[in-house]
Amino acid sequence: MINLLLTIALSLLSSFVITYVVTPFIIGKMAMRGIYGIDMNKLDKPRVAEMGGTAVWLGLAAGILTAIFSFSYLNGVELNLTLLLAGFSTIMLVGFLGVIDDLIGWKKGLKQWQHALIPIFAALPLMAVKVTNPPIALPLLGPMPAEYVLPIIGVVSFGIIYSLILVPIGVSGASNATNMLAGLNGLEAGLGAIISATLLAISFMEGRVESAIIAAGMLASLLAFLRYNWTPAKVFGGDSLTLIIGAGFATIAILGNMEKVAVLLMLLYFIELILKARHKFDVESFGIPTKGGFLRAPLKSGSLTHLIMRRGKFTEKQIVTIILGMQTITSILVFLIYYFKLFRFLV
Repeated sequence: MINLLLTIALSLLSSFVITYVVTPFIIGKMAMRGIYGIDMNKLDKPRVAEMGGTAVWLGLAAGILTAIFSFSYLNGVELNLTLLLAGFSTIMLVGFLGVIDDLIGWKKGLKQWQHALIPIFAALPLMAVKVTNPPIALPLLGPMPAEYVLPIIGVVSFGIIYSLILVPIGVSGASNATNMLAGLNGLEAGLGAIISATLLAISFMEGRVESAIIAAGMLASLLAFLRYNWTPAKVFGGDSLTLIIGAGFATIAILGNMEKVAVLLMLLYFIELILKARHKFDVESFGIPTKGGFLRAPLKSGSLTHLIMRRGKFTEKQIVTIILGMQTITSILVFLIYYFKLFRFLV
C-alpha cells in the first residue's frame, strides 16, 4: 500500500506540474493562430483561447508515464501494463477526436451521430484486452450466471458481451455525457476533478492500481487547469477536455470494476441529458448576461444551469459553485454508500 501511495503521489505531482506549465504556452499559441472561442456568458463577449484540453491530455500522459517509470526503474508498485496502456490509449484516442472537433470549430464540428460513433472505435484498446467483467445482480433475483447457453450458438460468456458491447457503450456514453453539462467557466474541469477524486479514493481503498493511477493523473491535471479556466477564464477546455474527462471516467470505472459507482457519480449528467432531450438536444447551457453581472435563463431553457438561473440572481461563478457543491454532496453520498456497503449492488 505504501508503494501505491508513493506512485500516486508522483503521478499527482508530475500531472499537476506539466499541466500548470504547459497551459500558458497553449494559451499563447492558440491566440497567435487565432484559435479562440467567444465567452457567451460575458456581456462584452471576449475572445478566449481554445483547446486547453490538450494541456490536461499532456498532464495525464505525464502522470501515467511517471507511474510506469516508477514501476520499471524504482521498484514501485506492481502494474498491469497491458491494462494501463490500453486505458491510456482509449483516453488519448478520444482526446484526439476532441482536438479534431475543436479545430473544425464550435457549432461546425462533428455531428451528433459522429460524436456517439467515433468513441466506440476509440474503445478498441479496452475491448482488445481481457478486462474482468463485474458480477451482475438483479433485485430479488440475485447474482446472474457468468455464462449462458443459447440454442444453436452454445455457451456464451458474459465476459465477451461485456468487452465487445458494454465497454464501447460505456466509453461513448460517458464521453458524450460530459460534453453536455458544459459552457460555464470552470464547470467541466471542476466536475471532473470532484468525480476523479472520488474514484481515486475508492481505487486506493480497494488497491486497484491502474484505475488509481489514471484517476490521480486526471485529478491533478484538472486542478492545475482550473487555475486558468476559472472565471474569468483565460482558456476554454473545448471538446478536447470534455471528451477526455468522460473517457477517463469510463476507463477508470472499467479498469477498477467500479461501473455502478461511476454511473451514480454522474447523476448530474443524467439530469442534464433528460433536460436537453426535451429540446432534442438543440439547446446550450449558456445564460444571457446582464449589466448587473448576473446570468438570466433564456426562453428556451434546457439545462441544469438554466434551472439555477431561474431560482434567483446568480453570477456565473455562483452558478458553477452551486453545481460543484451539488456534485460534492453526490460524491460524498456515493462514497459512503460504497464504503459502508449500504446497497449490495454497489459492491
